[in-house]
Amino acid sequence: MDLETISAEDFGRALTGVGLNLLTRDVHALAAFLTDTFGLTAHRLSDDFAIIRHGDALIQLHADGTYHSNPLPQLIPENPPRGGGAQLYLFGIDPDVAVERAEAHGHHVIEPPADKPHGLREATILSPEGYAFSPAIPHG
Repeated sequence: MDLETISAEDFGRALTGVGLNLLTRDVHALAAFLTDTFGLTAHRLSDDFAIIRHGDALIQLHADGTYHSNPLPQLIPENPPRGGGAQLYLFGIDPDVAVERAEAHGHHVIEPPADKPHGLREATILSPEGYAFSPAIPHG
């Protein structure tokens, strides 16, 4: 599917498996964080929406206002971080490289790269709004 030209209706009908939508105050800033830090690809980038690709996985970014008739925005905390309690793994991305990129862009690394007992080398980096992203690769 061509993510730049597919209609919203056809895109929605084509989705399978697990979907990840993130609400954000600033679609462009969150997309830049994901592309600059993790090397992900942004499609259909606008003030209201973006599709982020990581391999075969898709993440949808929605501006808060696009959820005007959805009850979810009522649950977003007034004070940051809005993403507290969720850890989003990005498998296949070298955590050492991602942390270097994150620090170069002034992002907050809350867990430096480390080899974990479950067989992954991972780190955790906060997005500007507090979503915790963990790049991870196998170690050992």
